[in-house]
Amino acid sequence: MTFLQPFVLWALPLVLLPVLIHLLNRLRHRSQPWAAMRFLVSATRASVSQAKLRQFLILLFRVLVVLMLILFVGRPLAGGWLGWVLAPAPDAILILLDRSASMETRSNGATRREQALKLLSEAAREYEGTSHLILIDSALRAPQEVATAASLQGLSLTTATDTAADLPAMLQSALNWLIENRAGTAEIWIASDLQASNWQPGDTRWNRLVTQITSLPQKVRIRLLAFNQPASANASVSVKELVRREREGQAELGLVVDLERTGNTGEAIPMTLYLDDTRSQAEVTMAGQSLRWRHKVALGSKRGGGWGKFELPADANPRDNTAYFVYGAETTLRAAVVATDPRSARPLRVAASAFVKGERRPADAIAPAGLESATWAEHTLVVWQGTLPEGTVADRLRSFVEEGGVAIFFPSGRAEPQRFHGIGWGEVQVAEGGKEFRIPRWDEDQGPLAKTDEGLSLPLSQTTFHRRQPIAGQKNVLAAFDDGEPFLNRQKLGRGEVFFCASLPDSEWSSLADGPVLVPMIQRLLQAGSHRLQHASTIECGELSAADLNRQWVCVDATTAKDIRTEAGVYRAGERLVAVNRPASEDEPEIMELGDAQRLFGALPCQTLTERRAQTDALQGEVWRLFLFAMLTFLLVEAALILPSRRAQSPAATGVPRGKLAEATPLESA
Repeated sequence: MTFLQPFVLWALPLVLLPVLIHLLNRLRHRSQPWAAMRFLVSATRASVSQAKLRQFLILLFRVLVVLMLILFVGRPLAGGWLGWVLAPAPDAILILLDRSASMETRSNGATRREQALKLLSEAAREYEGTSHLILIDSALRAPQEVATAASLQGLSLTTATDTAADLPAMLQSALNWLIENRAGTAEIWIASDLQASNWQPGDTRWNRLVTQITSLPQKVRIRLLAFNQPASANASVSVKELVRREREGQAELGLVVDLERTGNTGEAIPMTLYLDDTRSQAEVTMAGQSLRWRHKVALGSKRGGGWGKFELPADANPRDNTAYFVYGAETTLRAAVVATDPRSARPLRVAASAFVKGERRPADAIAPAGLESATWAEHTLVVWQGTLPEGTVADRLRSFVEEGGVAIFFPSGRAEPQRFHGIGWGEVQVAEGGKEFRIPRWDEDQGPLAKTDEGLSLPLSQTTFHRRQPIAGQKNVLAAFDDGEPFLNRQKLGRGEVFFCASLPDSEWSSLADGPVLVPMIQRLLQAGSHRLQHASTIECGELSAADLNRQWVCVDATTAKDIRTEAGVYRAGERLVAVNRPASEDEPEIMELGDAQRLFGALPCQTLTERRAQTDALQGEVWRLFLFAMLTFLLVEAALILPSRRAQSPAATGVPRGKLAEATPLESA
């Protein structure tokens, strides 16, 4: 037997309180010899043993009453058949509802979320009179008590969203609620489509959560309601990149769009583009299940910003049929170059030159000695070659990137302990035996090394490298050498990005200074950093900062009101324009097997929601009712024992006045 409030057991010595009171009460009655009492003692000697037994029974029941009270307050738990008989229903049922975008996939005339709510309501109806029903949704993850099972389907916390789900975080919220509310036995019901990106089976949080739940004094059972059946035909669209640029005095948008679909039908997909007040349509032919489509949209002489969206026809899941984007007003591009190697500084400044109204503007050169007073308020790109920044300079550069700017770091030429955003440099490596480092593969679909609008690849495989400096730390590799060492990696930091390049545009290091790779790579980073100076940005649903949530957001793409926390769309707050899209993880097709999901819970009892619970598999139940009933019973028995007997009430029975008889039995009046 365990207790939910074990600290109450420190009061167990109080069971001796009735004994102490009895002993103190005995001290009040001292024996005094009296000749006349000899006849009374002689007359009552036959009933002394019976009176003592009665007195000890009264004392015993008083001790038991105090003991039962202490155990009752400690909230005891019992398992096996006793726990099942006394507490057949759990004290709390925590319902973890996945209402991510992928749960809106339809089958059998209803979405997975709607089917889940129906089954959860039916299953919870049996317990609504005996158990607390607590709802934790995937979007907000705030525990909310539900009055009745039927009300689940009508709550705003169970409606469709464009967010992703984080199952470990939802389970953490459930654990926190159990600890904070000192709940008794509990069951955690999880309704999900088992999308791997939502469950994150490789996350280290799983082991910690299972250990913490297992160590709770009460027992917790997991019940799964899985909707991992294959979906019917469905297609999704998402915008991966957007760049505003000038071509021959005219503005245009360069868009990179990803299309995914289940099955390979070979049919063209009609796609509608809404751009501000205009609407156009295109037929996109897909040879396989995925396609990266590059599209250009002319803005003409428009200088301001705006918004748009791509839309697909209705299919199995309407939540992934729309992708929103926003673009900012025309901005002046400007780069700053910080370099300690003079031979690398010149090609870097040339590659980072911006073209303003047909004229080339070289990048600003900042000497290392002037970094303390340097400002990047009007820049979109910082090119850094040399020792990584530290102290206040690193803080300012980090703020620059978080605001939407881009920073790219080139080797310093020596190993150093400094890190920027967790990344640094290793020991310089030189190609030996007349060989050179080569790059056979890189990401040509996105990023600074992607193909041109005409579909041409950058000549990176033809670039030679004699020296390189390995990138140490986190790696999101966009290009790698033939031995697997990264050449270019990228890390997100706030609204901006940080890049690390493993070689220098120096003839002793590589042929990067020739320009066919370095110039387009740097120019694309210069364009990407322009988001820092614009009031337009794109975020994923659910990642808006707490400060921004307090602003007054107005939906731009629809006439009806939307919630920026849970619904995709275009929103405006003052001058700021934001495109909110479902997370990219919601388009990942990998679905977990039910057995793999159950194994994540380790030693915790885990069943499907439809499996019947056997008596032998019952959870521990709170049995405080048993101790409360026992306490009341002992009180009644004790009350019956202290009542004077009929013989004692009759003076004629002993020939002694009633008061004298009471003095002879002091315990009965105690």
